[in-house]
Amino acid sequence: MSDSKHAKVLIIGAGAAGYTAAIYAARAMLEPVLIQGIQPGGQLTITTDVENYPGFAEAIQGPWLMEQMEAQARHMGTEMVADTIVSADLKKRPFELKGDSGTLYTADALIIATGAQAKWLGLPSEQHFQGFGVSACATCDGFFYRGKEVLLIGGGNTAVEEALFLTNFASKVTVIHRRDSFRAEKIMQERLFKNPKIEVIWDSTVEEIVGTDDPRSVTGAKVKNLKTGETREIPAHGVFVAIGHAPATELFIGQLDMKEGGYLKTAPGTPRTNIPGVFAAGDVTDDVYRQAVTAAGMGCQAALEAERWLAAQEAHAEAAE
Repeated sequence: MSDSKHAKVLIIGAGAAGYTAAIYAARAMLEPVLIQGIQPGGQLTITTDVENYPGFAEAIQGPWLMEQMEAQARHMGTEMVADTIVSADLKKRPFELKGDSGTLYTADALIIATGAQAKWLGLPSEQHFQGFGVSACATCDGFFYRGKEVLLIGGGNTAVEEALFLTNFASKVTVIHRRDSFRAEKIMQERLFKNPKIEVIWDSTVEEIVGTDDPRSVTGAKVKNLKTGETREIPAHGVFVAIGHAPATELFIGQLDMKEGGYLKTAPGTPRTNIPGVFAAGDVTDDVYRQAVTAAGMGCQAALEAERWLAAQEAHAEAAE
């Protein structure tokens, strides 16, 4: 017989959204249970210097910030569980979720904060230099490349937006795209082509990211032209990968409404999904901002909404008696 655990509020995901939701739910005496998943701390655990999270005059380390959030949530009374949810049935009341451990979790209210992962090229050299010159977030890390040359890989709206953003800091931005035209909106493309700091290399892919190991830093990338087969090395201090994000929503396909790209759809300005009592917060629903501070804000909203929803359910049940 497998174990089972019931929670008034079950939170899945241990990033800025999940931990903030836990802090608020615990303060509301809802005794939240948080399932941490395979990457406790989320995307911030692969980010080194964080300069844009309010409250810290000096740059802080992403993993340290997540450790502090986890400690605060624990201190408030959140129960942390090292497990990964592998299936969910949101048609049942209470909601039923199965852990990889075999545990059956039931919940009166559910907060989904499973986040999103940047899509990577899948190169060993890319992984080697992640956080040491390779980034998937221009708004997080662009500042560190003031007056330096950078490469950006991608061709959609996000890639073009990030290339333009990087020109605020970098002396030159070289965009590498595997096709001969961008998929981005025309107005964004026009802005990019007009910018004197941006050069585009078409029909090309990055074969390898090159750099040094002492200290670990990027010096450039080997780029292959798909039409001619020619390979050349382009010098750069940083490489930004902007080929999209994949939200962790596979569990909810066919149960929750989704936007394009698999992001969970919520009622405008709220964390409410199409199933009452199920709330979504952070990068799992946010395909626009994707920042730690916005994720934290949404985690707060989700916990407050869950508290109100549970109170309304209780009042309704009492009135029916």
